[in-house]
Amino acid sequence: MNRVTEILGIDLPVIQAPMSWVTSGELVAAVSNAGGMGTLGPNAGQTTVASNAIETAERLRNEIRKTRKLTDKPFGVNYILTPVGAGEKPYSTAILNVLIEEKVKVVFTVGGSNPSEVKKLKELGFTVVYRELTPSIEGAKAAEQAGADIIVATGFDEGGSSPDKPVGTMTIVPLIVDAVSVPVLATGGIVDKRGVNAAFALGAEGVYLGTLFIASEESPAHERTKRAIVEYGAEDLVLLKTEHGGFWRSIPNALALETVKLDAEGGRREKPIGDLKTAMLDGNFEDGIITVSNGIEFIKEIKSCKAIVEELTSGELCVILVGNFVSAFGNLTK
Repeated sequence: MNRVTEILGIDLPVIQAPMSWVTSGELVAAVSNAGGMGTLGPNAGQTTVASNAIETAERLRNEIRKTRKLTDKPFGVNYILTPVGAGEKPYSTAILNVLIEEKVKVVFTVGGSNPSEVKKLKELGFTVVYRELTPSIEGAKAAEQAGADIIVATGFDEGGSSPDKPVGTMTIVPLIVDAVSVPVLATGGIVDKRGVNAAFALGAEGVYLGTLFIASEESPAHERTKRAIVEYGAEDLVLLKTEHGGFWRSIPNALALETVKLDAEGGRREKPIGDLKTAMLDGNFEDGIITVSNGIEFIKEIKSCKAIVEELTSGELCVILVGNFVSAFGNLTK
């Protein structure tokens, strides 16, 4: 065991990221049953947009209960941090109430730096895994001081909403590891055992993976999306600036290429590119974006979550010392 497995109560420090629409009870349970930890996103298991905050939260409640029927292993749930100074947001409030009522133990937060909200979650009894969208030493230290149990170091190589600053995984992971004393999860472009060993060599004590699990058998992503992840490589991808800051790295479908052209020419977009559901879940490549990590180059086939976790954690150990703990990958035992 290492500190991540001890804190989360799991066998292997392999975490499936909470990818909003592209998660479900089936995916999360499959990862947890394989020895890692699956995580439900805010729209997990859904195919339509909810009409309000209460409906979103109740749908999440149902997915939490469904997941518990599929696994007796620990799993987490995503919680979006409210920006400092934004006041109370109805969606965050409704979801937090469900997490409390359903006695969820582990929350995976995402957003900007908000130590007061991390502190609030700790006071409510949650185990908190903290991920700042654009990671910083200051934000990591503030989260640790507020009580975060584990911190995610996000490299620019990742899929989804990439950080505002183009700092790669190989750089940000040791920066955050050196800044805090709590364990760190590495994320961004990690899709095979080499990436896992590299993350541990940099001081991480676990990995936090998205794109690789999108291409799994249990993923709710559209089959067209899964095939695209297998077929395209890193050199095919295009980088898009989002309306809210940060970047999306996309497969070069029609909308992505049109967006890149407009951006280069200083043109105005007729509609935002913020709908990941359209392409990734529905398979509509004309009106949506498929955002993935640079690591798709090494995803060659669609596999079960069990096979993915086994391949990531098999073979020779990569061992480093972290304080009085040993971080080891490979044949981890309790």
